Amino acid sequence: MRILFVADVSIQRVIGGAERMLFEQSIRLARKGHEIHILTRRPPGDDRTQFVTQQVTEHRYVVDTRSPISFLCSTLKNSRRLFKSMHAATAFDCIHFHQPFSAAGVLGSRRVRGIPKLYSSYSLSFEEFVSRSPRPAGLLPRAMYRLNRFARKQLEKWVLQHCRTIVVLSRFSQQRLKDAHGIRPHKTTLIPGGVDTDKFQPVRDKLAIRRRLQLPTDRVVLFTVRNLVARMGIENLLLAIKAASRRAPDLFLVLAGEGPLNGNLKDLANREKIADKVLFAGFIPESQLPSYYQMADLFVLPTRELEGFGLVTLESLASGVPVAGTPVGGTQEILGRFDPGFLFKDTTPSSMADLILDCHHQITERPRQWEDVGVRCRRFVEENYSWKVSVDALENLYLNLCRH
Repeated sequence: MRILFVADVSIQRVIGGAERMLFEQSIRLARKGHEIHILTRRPPGDDRTQFVTQQVTEHRYVVDTRSPISFLCSTLKNSRRLFKSMHAATAFDCIHFHQPFSAAGVLGSRRVRGIPKLYSSYSLSFEEFVSRSPRPAGLLPRAMYRLNRFARKQLEKWVLQHCRTIVVLSRFSQQRLKDAHGIRPHKTTLIPGGVDTDKFQPVRDKLAIRRRLQLPTDRVVLFTVRNLVARMGIENLLLAIKAASRRAPDLFLVLAGEGPLNGNLKDLANREKIADKVLFAGFIPESQLPSYYQMADLFVLPTRELEGFGLVTLESLASGVPVAGTPVGGTQEILGRFDPGFLFKDTTPSSMADLILDCHHQITERPRQWEDVGVRCRRFVEENYSWKVSVDALENLYLNLCRH
């Protein structure tokens, strides 16, 4: 099959779940013999209009980022123009939309008529906007903020209505589509994400990896990797570390990721006098990420809202590292299925501190039993989540759409 992915992100640099899903699906479908193309906007700082990796060709259009209006207009115009040229060269059997902006531009072309279309909903665009953008002060900025939110919601709804089915990763995402856009469950297809169990796997000697990464070997090490934005709840995790450290002074957090809250979070760590207990590791290259999971005693997922699935949860479990997570969205579904005891009672720092201390006690006082938990983590992922199962289900969905 000739499949076109239409996205607002690039597979060039995997920095979050959206990029991970696009990368794994496109690369694995190409390995299965399909002709895969991606249409997306050009990443900042990269002048290439085309990028090829592992038999997947990524085609890029330019956007004007001087204002929200110029961004939207250039997105719609240039994505439509790029699709026109791509359509002239390749007769696509199926179009798979991953985010709404580029999708809206492509749908504005009459050339999409007759081509089966589906959409993957990982999170809702207008909710992501609200989560990432603090409500401004002043009448005009507030009006523009509300207009931006409204436009995103309507644009996304319009795109969804033009697709035959919407793929969701969790029942939480399925419910959000119904509540926000009136999308009935019969129009959605549940295909959970997966994890590369060859890439992410347990190791026997965590201390050797910590020495190689120049991390403490005499501490109980917690790890998290997140985009540093408000909805991720990192500030609550830092406050939880402060509270738990009173009874467990050997706790140490490795916090990986980039984002607009980086400076604020560092300031918070300094104010709360826990800077010596937190390492801000920044962006971790894809090649090094498995080692960071492997060296950890516990992975912590402090998400405050909108956790559509949580691929990092699966990556940690596949590495034999237990995950303590907030009862939010897809995390509740994954950990609830594995062991509800690893769910925080809520998203507050005190709730996180309590469970972190329970885990700390098990790690330090019952290390053999904790190793057994790690074995259960790995087995759970192998039995329930894999990219092969996920991509095979997606391939079958394409075939069914093309038959009707």
